[in-house]
Amino acid sequence: MIDIAVYNREGKELESLQVDEGLFGGYVRYPLLKQAIVMYHANKRVGTAATKSRGMGAGTNNKLFRQKGTGNARVGARRTGKRVGGGVTFAKVARDMGKRMPKKQKRLAAESAILAKLQSGSVVIVDELSFQEPKTKDFAKVLGNLNIDRSCIVTVVERDDNLYKSARNVPKIAVMAVDDLNAGDICNKQKMLFTKDAFLSLMNSKQIDN
Repeated sequence: MIDIAVYNREGKELESLQVDEGLFGGYVRYPLLKQAIVMYHANKRVGTAATKSRGMGAGTNNKLFRQKGTGNARVGARRTGKRVGGGVTFAKVARDMGKRMPKKQKRLAAESAILAKLQSGSVVIVDELSFQEPKTKDFAKVLGNLNIDRSCIVTVVERDDNLYKSARNVPKIAVMAVDDLNAGDICNKQKMLFTKDAFLSLMNSKQIDN
């Protein structure tokens, strides 16, 4: 069991929650976690680099002049890759560099990523994180009270526009609903900040799955 403290917005500890490691797989599946991170990074690649091949250039396919009898070196068509303005011999083409994983593997990878954060003490829980209006200064103050000075993923039950707008100008901070968590985003941040409702929702969903 892992004990996690619950703080208020001023950084004062209110209570403690116990987390069963078995809800998140019991251990960190590092090979699967690496596979998921590689997939998420690969899916961010655009893959639109392209150059013109010989077939894409303007010009005829006929030889510029006959093979023998002119005294010049033998040449082929105008679009050959050896001539200025010709096409590229081995041209780059647009391609999809994305990778795929089964849903169950992605879910297990996300569980391992969360468990790794829990074991390393990189998870912080706050009792509530609502704002009456977008206020970056107030959000930054809450982070300071919770001693969060590094990259962090803020997890809530559902999207909150005021919270999102308050956090979007803070460097290296991402706001995400608990249902949208994935191994790539979790491992990309050094800390995780949960609202209490979001964390309890996550634990309840894991209990139902198990």
